Amino acid sequence: MNIPVWIVKDVKAHADYTLLLTFANGEKRVYNARPLLDKPICQKLNNPAFFMLARAEYGTVVWDEDTDIAPEHLYEHSVPIR
Repeated sequence: MNIPVWIVKDVKAHADYTLLLTFANGEKRVYNARPLLDKPICQKLNNPAFFMLARAEYGTVVWDEDTDIAPEHLYEHSVPIR
């Protein structure tokens, strides 16, 4: 069984609201979360201390039981590190 490339293995949150993501294939990419901050469902992310609690679980990025981002979205909207 092949693991989808977009499975998140590791995440490091940065104070500028970006996430350094490591995906299943070892690729590292940067995701800019600032566009999410205006969405009502993501209001908790406006708190910098909360944003910094990001962790990789279940193949994606989560903060608490109510706040996560779909791994496919993270992969499609992130930029590879060169």
